[in-house]
Amino acid sequence: MKFIYALFILGLCSFSTIVSAQSDTITKKKFHWGGRQQDTTYGYAQAVLIDNVLYISGVPGMGQDMGAQLKSLYRGIESALKAYGASFQNVVKETLFTTDISAVEQNNAVRKAYYKGDYPAASWVQVQRLVMPQAMVEVEIIAHLPKKP
Repeated sequence: MKFIYALFILGLCSFSTIVSAQSDTITKKKFHWGGRQQDTTYGYAQAVLIDNVLYISGVPGMGQDMGAQLKSLYRGIESALKAYGASFQNVVKETLFTTDISAVEQNNAVRKAYYKGDYPAASWVQVQRLVMPQAMVEVEIIAHLPKKP
């Protein structure tokens, strides 16, 4: 038992050495609507690129019905992706939040058209309300961009 405990302690020491050897900072490239780097009212950036991984914050839908809201938010995501030279084919994870999951299911063709058959890992979650009260749906994504040599 003492031998296993000693190995555990040695492992922790080795792990702390590896962690402390890492840089204390990461380089973030930020994008926000209107040419800004981030929003200070809510306190977020619309997109953050770290290395070759792009994180796009939730884009809410705008419009009178679910179909219109899905079209508007996927156009917004497409715009953020293009700001980094990416497309929906770079998306590896999508999280969709909605106040009406049945309406999303009925309008899923709108979403699928943007992915062109190359679908990411995805989660759909029904919520009571989104930050913008008129929004029925909001989507956030993670995309991987090709590594630069």
